[in-house]
Amino acid sequence: MARGREGMAKRARERRREQRKEDKAARREALAAEPDGPAPDEEVRLMEQFRVLSERHAAGQVTERVFAEERERIFGELGIDT
Repeated sequence: MARGREGMAKRARERRREQRKEDKAARREALAAEPDGPAPDEEVRLMEQFRVLSERHAAGQVTERVFAEERERIFGELGIDT
């Protein structure tokens, strides 16, 4: 009887191991399918927006609050953590 339980426990461990491998492979596949940020032309547009925003901020035409909000928005669209 003890051998039967050991065999069942072993099979259960093997099933869990296989399930973890399948889950890991699915996560890798999902990550590979995700785009790595905006399209190149969109990235250029957003970087240009940030350049103009930075120049206006340096010239005193944009408040610190507005600069921070817009920078956060632009960086978010670019996929950059701030």
